[in-house]
Amino acid sequence: MKLTQRFSFLLLAVAAFTFIGGCASSANKESTGQYVDDTAITAKVKAAIFKEDTLKSAEINVETFKGAVQLSGFVGTQSDIDRAIQVTQAVGGVRTVKNDMRLK
Repeated sequence: MKLTQRFSFLLLAVAAFTFIGGCASSANKESTGQYVDDTAITAKVKAAIFKEDTLKSAEINVETFKGAVQLSGFVGTQSDIDRAIQVTQAVGGVRTVKNDMRLK
């Protein structure tokens, strides 16, 4: 009976550590909470760009990883690039902005 209890406890402990380790982040991967946060930041940045009359939101792609936002795409003018960066920096939760936008 004790052997069965010990085996059950060991199995439960291994399952718990596996679950906890699966939710942890690493340098290349995000935890579940970070993924949700980054998704929210991406949505806020896209909404802010969409609300900006001078920018065409369909031209600008937004990706977020651990609070670092990357903007990419092809835009018409340098002022569009500058404005998109300013709008992005004003969004809460954005830690840094990487500009990969190019002029058409």
